Amino acid sequence: MGPPHLFDPLTIRGVTLRNRIGVSPMCQYSAPDSVVTDWHVMHLGARAAGGAGLVFTEAVAIEARGRISPADLGIWDDAHVPGLARLASFITAQGAVAGIQIAHAGRKASTAPPWAGGHPMAPADGGWPVVAPSPVPFDATSPVPEALTSDGIQDVVGAFRAAARRAREAGFRVVEIHAAHGYLLHEFLSPLANMRTDEFGGSYDNRTRILKHVCRAVREEWPGDFPLFVRVSATDWRDGGWHADQTVALAHHLSSHGVDVIDCSSGGIAPGIAIPAAPGYQVPFAQRIKDTVPMLTAAVGLITAPEQADQIVRNEQADLVLLGRQLLRDPHWPLRAAKALGHDAAWPSPYLRAR
Repeated sequence: MGPPHLFDPLTIRGVTLRNRIGVSPMCQYSAPDSVVTDWHVMHLGARAAGGAGLVFTEAVAIEARGRISPADLGIWDDAHVPGLARLASFITAQGAVAGIQIAHAGRKASTAPPWAGGHPMAPADGGWPVVAPSPVPFDATSPVPEALTSDGIQDVVGAFRAAARRAREAGFRVVEIHAAHGYLLHEFLSPLANMRTDEFGGSYDNRTRILKHVCRAVREEWPGDFPLFVRVSATDWRDGGWHADQTVALAHHLSSHGVDVIDCSSGGIAPGIAIPAAPGYQVPFAQRIKDTVPMLTAAVGLITAPEQADQIVRNEQADLVLLGRQLLRDPHWPLRAAKALGHDAAWPSPYLRAR
């Protein structure tokens, strides 16, 4: 058999994706009460109907204080489950696999939506106190976070565990732990944010400890035949920060904690860092892990053309591609990509007259 292509199915544990195209988690800032609304069903349902094999929710907060904004989806309460179940069911009905990203924003929590400036929100304006590994603010305009105690860290691990249980009850078949983009778990990984001197700070082993605990807790709650992804920032793009060699070492460790796929992004730990963004600029991170660690990888970042996405899979640089902004522009990108690449793809019956 030759190398896979973009429209080959991909089986991970007991779950089969109809192709190698996924909808990357993208915050919508459209849940005033942190519950699923019609917007979320429309937004993600359209991309499932548009032909994606895997559809992730936005980052869903495991704690109220872990929301990026007051309008983020939540999964810290059983009352969130019915709406999430509605969403997962609708995605599944369109032929896609429903995935959920569970997250804690750490010191980057309590901010306004991007279109409202994205600035930190004061408690008087609906914000809340934020937590982090260390009392180091994200930038000069951000509040000083409260450093988590050892008990607080265990509470966070427990919240991730409970989130995995609720995700299972809601009917999702893929769960992704968000450990990237400067949010809480990435803050622990990076020396630029983690100044602790206890068992969760200092050395590589200590800084990665919480993520390993979280992966183990989630895997214990998550069905054995369902995949577990972890999104990482493969590099901080700054000297003295988290870097690609550490990401490869982390992937080795996470493979023994029940993680199936490393979703390779980068950056986000601090403002003002120059990132050499260009088409496919993060793909080498996914390829390096795939070449050295016995686990699957997902590639992200400025992947826009069908031929580009197909070559990433055909060249075995990654096992699947996750698209973000391109799928905001064109929910039916997978159907157009199939035609451009000469593959058959199932269209929703109500749309067949336009095929």
